[in-house]
Amino acid sequence: MCPERPSAEIDARQPASARPRWRAALGWAVHFYTATGLLLAAFATVGIVLGGVEQLRVALLLLFAATFVDATDGALARAVDVRRALPWFDGRRLDDIVDFHTYTSIPLLLLWRSDVLDPAHAPSLLVALLASAYGFAQVEAKTSDGYFRGFPSYWNVVALYLHFLRPASGFALAVILVLSLLTFVPSRYLYPSQPGLLNRVTIVLGAVWAAVLLAVLLGVPDDSRPWLIGSLAFPVYYLLASWIISIREARRVRVAEGP
Repeated sequence: MCPERPSAEIDARQPASARPRWRAALGWAVHFYTATGLLLAAFATVGIVLGGVEQLRVALLLLFAATFVDATDGALARAVDVRRALPWFDGRRLDDIVDFHTYTSIPLLLLWRSDVLDPAHAPSLLVALLASAYGFAQVEAKTSDGYFRGFPSYWNVVALYLHFLRPASGFALAVILVLSLLTFVPSRYLYPSQPGLLNRVTIVLGAVWAAVLLAVLLGVPDDSRPWLIGSLAFPVYYLLASWIISIREARRVRVAEGP
């Protein structure tokens, strides 16, 4: 017996006239929404090239908006069922293209432009760039049980904190190198859009955290430094929760395999 073909493949064999036009229109609308992240990234790049405190703040604000698009387009894609609407167009590939720019290449460019690192430490940004390329290219970048595998290239978050907090260049270098190394370590990291109580808690905490960062980017608090330092509680929670899950999973596998 031949295995059943996925619905997207079946739809692809149908003539275009057999598919509802409204469904295709909705599919293209969702893909365009995803692509707006690339437009936001382009405008952010212009701000980074121009330089200056205000331009870099606007660039970070645009990257924040691009992250919001990335956080919401998946739900829209599932609601419209874009694979069935446009089976010949790969929305995941488009999403990966946008994400690599908004989460990696442009944030790393911003770190270089903002002089967070001493010139001697700046080449570490290339290490992060290559590590992220490896992370994106993994076949199992997302595990079958709903986690990211390896550090999930949140360089936009790293860039925001390093840009505003301005730690010593040596400390910033250590952060960049350690996170780059963690890209190659096959540990699990929370994937909040997946099912599960912990993911739902993470979404709620993440929404509060994002609101604080947005206020900082908009210049609402007069002194943003205490707000930023306090907001580090969420990234610390995210990393610790992910590492605890990874340790428990490793122990479970060892027990299952036996002596």
